[in-house]
Amino acid sequence: YGARFMVEVETENMDQVSEAVASGADIIMLDNMDGAMMKTAVDLISKKARIEVSGNMTEERIKEIAGLDVDYISMGSLTHSVQAFDLSMDFD
Repeated sequence: YGARFMVEVETENMDQVSEAVASGADIIMLDNMDGAMMKTAVDLISKKARIEVSGNMTEERIKEIAGLDVDYISMGSLTHSVQAFDLSMDFD
C-alpha cells in the first residue's frame, strides 16, 4: 500500500477501451485496430490516459495514424523480423 504502479491495459475493441478508461488505467494499448476504430478509441480516451498503438504496425500504418493523438507506437517487426549482419571494426 502507498506505492503506486503504472497500469497498462491492452484492448482490442471499444467495450474494452471503455472499461479501461472507467477503471483509470494509466496507459491504454489499442491492439490490432483499424484506423477508424483507433480514431474512435482516441476520441473516447480523450486524454484520460496515455495511448499506445500496436499490432501490425508498419511504416505505412504509421503514416495512416500520424494525425491521431497517440503517445507510443509499438512495432514488433523491429525485433522479430531483424536479420543479423556481420560487423567488424579494425583499429590501427
